[in-house]
Amino acid sequence: MVAYRAPARVPSEREEVPVSIVGGLDIHRQQLTYDYLDVDTGQLWRGQIAPADREHLAAWLARFAPADGPVELAMEACTGWRYVAEELARAGVVAHLAEPAETAVLRGPKRRAKTDKADARLLRELLGARRLPECWIPPAHVLECRALLGLFHGLRTEHTAWVQRVHAVCFHQGTPALGVGALSTAEGLARLEELCQRQLSPAGRLQVQTALAMLAALDAQLDVVRRQLLVCSRRLVGARVLHQRLYGVGPVTALALCSWLAGGGRFRSARKAVRLVGLDVTVYASAGKRSPGRLSRQGPPVLRWLVYEAGMTHARKLAPDHDYYATVADRIDGKRAALSQARKLVRRAVHILDELGDQALVWTQP
Repeated sequence: MVAYRAPARVPSEREEVPVSIVGGLDIHRQQLTYDYLDVDTGQLWRGQIAPADREHLAAWLARFAPADGPVELAMEACTGWRYVAEELARAGVVAHLAEPAETAVLRGPKRRAKTDKADARLLRELLGARRLPECWIPPAHVLECRALLGLFHGLRTEHTAWVQRVHAVCFHQGTPALGVGALSTAEGLARLEELCQRQLSPAGRLQVQTALAMLAALDAQLDVVRRQLLVCSRRLVGARVLHQRLYGVGPVTALALCSWLAGGGRFRSARKAVRLVGLDVTVYASAGKRSPGRLSRQGPPVLRWLVYEAGMTHARKLAPDHDYYATVADRIDGKRAALSQARKLVRRAVHILDELGDQALVWTQP
């Protein structure tokens, strides 16, 4: 752990806050860079915590005694913030999570190379001036649900990739098309085996056998994760309500919506939630690198994928919004109709969760 003390100075009015210590933490895999100010004495402390792990962070936090008064530290919502926030809460320190993009905007144009010290100082100054663009820090059980949803999405993405590899190998060696869903039925697998023996080279057969083995392993893991997600969805109050009230929203999609959108008063409007999911249409691109009118694709990919799939269910004639879906599909295409329906589902989910307030995040017994 490396540290040094800057010369004492008197804080300006802009830095005066109703706390005893205010500071910033810049998170990296090798070290945590800190910059904090003792508001009462004007003493400024800077340094690094290395290596960056729970043990060394907890030892560093031991310097803040309850008798010293309230302590508040800010950090950016980048990889690694979860364990830092948990250790801060365990030590009685108030954690503030900053939105990275908006924090970068407040930094302004770069006049010199950006450093870890500069990042930590910026977080401390923004927090002290009460200008920090804050993110919501979810409860521990919601973070666990998010982690499981991310794992599920990653496994599904890998599963799709291996299926595409099988089709690519068969096409590359000139076999007849397998068709959609051929690898999910016994008949399709039997036909693939026949094609492998008759038309594929030894290397091609090995490629297909490897892909099938990977698909079997992924299917087994997907089943385990899916069962865990269903249990979580039944325990989270908001997920149960969304599953009951929104057509096309299954238990996994409801869990994702609640995990990222729940919490009383989080959004000033439903449009903000659509932007968080990444389903809003961009109207500006930096330096003209991309034409306007495309999806922003910001936010959690798993949530965007699930609500899009939920929007697709309104293609069914029995769906309550089928007429709207059919109108958009006839005028443009089915993809645009599903996206429009996905936005409507997000807006409706936000209104339902706002009615529930913090009750939506209650974790009940199984």
